[in-house]
Amino acid sequence: MPHTFYAPDLSGLSYTLPEDESKHAIRVLRLRQGDAVELLDGRGGVFRAEVAEPEAKRCQLRVVGEQQLARRPYFVHVAVAPTKNLDRMEWLVEKATEIGIDRLSFLRCARSERRDLKLERLERIAVSALKQSGQAWLPQLDELTDFAAFVRELAPATAFIAHLAEGERTDLARLAAQAASCCVLIGPEGDFTPDEISLALGRGIRPVTLGASRLRTETAALAACHTVHVAHELAR
Repeated sequence: MPHTFYAPDLSGLSYTLPEDESKHAIRVLRLRQGDAVELLDGRGGVFRAEVAEPEAKRCQLRVVGEQQLARRPYFVHVAVAPTKNLDRMEWLVEKATEIGIDRLSFLRCARSERRDLKLERLERIAVSALKQSGQAWLPQLDELTDFAAFVRELAPATAFIAHLAEGERTDLARLAAQAASCCVLIGPEGDFTPDEISLALGRGIRPVTLGASRLRTETAALAACHTVHVAHELAR
C-alpha cells in the first residue's frame, strides 16, 4: 500500500507537501523519486501520485491518476457535550472519523464540565484518522455552541436526543434509517437537564435510547454514529 498524505488544497497535476510532511516523507519514510503515494483532499478525491522531487523541505509530487468517490447516500451528524478530559474527545474524533461521520458538533450544556474547546488538535486527529482508515471525506468539526442556540437551528424531523430521564424513548436503530439526514444529541456525563430535554422535545426533536447500558459520553456518541450506519445498511 502506498503512503497516504492529506492535500486539501490540491489542484492541477502537481502538489508540494508542507515542510513537516516533506521531512516525514523523505527522512522517515525514505521515499525516493518515482515512489508511489496517495493523496486525499478530504472531499472525496483520491489521487495516485509519485515523488517528482524528493526534497526534505519541499517534496514535490506528480499526480498520475484521480478517483472521485461519491458521498454515502445518508448524512451522519452527532452533537455531543465534550468531556472535561480532552483525551476522550480526541478518541471520539479519531474513531468516529474511522467509522465514517459527516459532521461532529460540540455542545455547551448546563452540566458541561468543559466550557471551551480548541479545534486545532481535534482537526489534526481527524486528518490522521482519515489517512489511516481509507475514508475519503473529512468530517466537519463545529465550534462549541450553546445547547439552546444549537437546538433552535435543527430540523426536528431528523433530530434525536439521547437522554437518561424517565419517559418514553424509541431505539435509535428503529428511527435512524427513516431519513437521509440524522442528527443525534448526546449530553454531558450528568445528562441533559430537564429544561434542556423539555426544550428539545418542545421543538419536535424525538427522544431515543442507545440500549440498556449507561454509556460514557464519548462511548454514547460513537455508538450513535455506528447505529446510524447499521440501520441504513440493514434497510438496503
